Amino acid sequence: MQSLWMLLASLLFACMGVCVKLAAATHSAVEIVFFRSVLSLLLMYALVRLRGVSLQTPHWRWQISRGAIGFAALCAYFWAITLLPLATAVTLNYTSAIFLAVYLALSGMRLNVGIVAALALGLGGVGLLLKPTLHAEQWLGGVTGLASGVLAGMAYFSVRELGSRGEPETRTVFYFSLVSSVCASVWLLFCEIHPWDLRSGALLFGVAAFATAAQLAMTHAYAGSRTLLAAALAYSTVVFASVFGMLLWNEAHDGWTWLAMALIVISGLTATHFSPGSPATRSSAPPDQPAIESSPTPAGNTQASGKSRASRTS
Repeated sequence: MQSLWMLLASLLFACMGVCVKLAAATHSAVEIVFFRSVLSLLLMYALVRLRGVSLQTPHWRWQISRGAIGFAALCAYFWAITLLPLATAVTLNYTSAIFLAVYLALSGMRLNVGIVAALALGLGGVGLLLKPTLHAEQWLGGVTGLASGVLAGMAYFSVRELGSRGEPETRTVFYFSLVSSVCASVWLLFCEIHPWDLRSGALLFGVAAFATAAQLAMTHAYAGSRTLLAAALAYSTVVFASVFGMLLWNEAHDGWTWLAMALIVISGLTATHFSPGSPATRSSAPPDQPAIESSPTPAGNTQASGKSRASRTS
């Protein structure tokens, strides 16, 4: 049942991507992010009140910086979806697992051979996906999609640091939604705000609704004991996105594209398996080394552990 919940979550996140791509015909990426963030803020405020979690935090600088980075990652991800085939944008965003490992290494954490191999494999996949398969007019989208992965990995690192400081994940997600809503509101003051009709309004609502439903499904998936299996199945979002892209926009992928996406997915799975704190490495970890689950998923999300993955926000 845990596997089915994660497959459902992946399908719902792919549906969110479809809504983003369709809504982009009438609305800018920042408008889509605004509607997504505001609804998330309302939901998270209700959840914080329900659980009785205080909104006072001694780590407000970390919360604001995490929120700002997450907002930038979400904007880049949504923008990439509007510029690229859906599966390509989703795959580039999944490089966040690779960049999180890089940030962990820069912070002084010793990486094992498996993580290093995963990084090499993933970077090779990124190079293959960007160079031979993107047309000249898609380079902006490719760089934007890769940037979403870089920023998302940075956001996950911030979430890990907040978690190590004792911040509850609900408070972290609340501040992420708050900062994103404020940033999007300020940005919109200098941008054209497009009117929305029944169709575009339904699509904007669909972005938030599918993401929220996916969060709930993911919560059930990670509540079980097979955390690594759930993390591995999260990559099925790439498969669902590929199917939607072919059905709705006739997005054809050549052999190089499929190979590149496969390398990135395998890299993410390998990084998840060999990450410090996973069952594959926990038994050999030094007693004083903190256990971490570092297998994040698309941008704007907040997963530093199996528990915090349930707070995914994109």
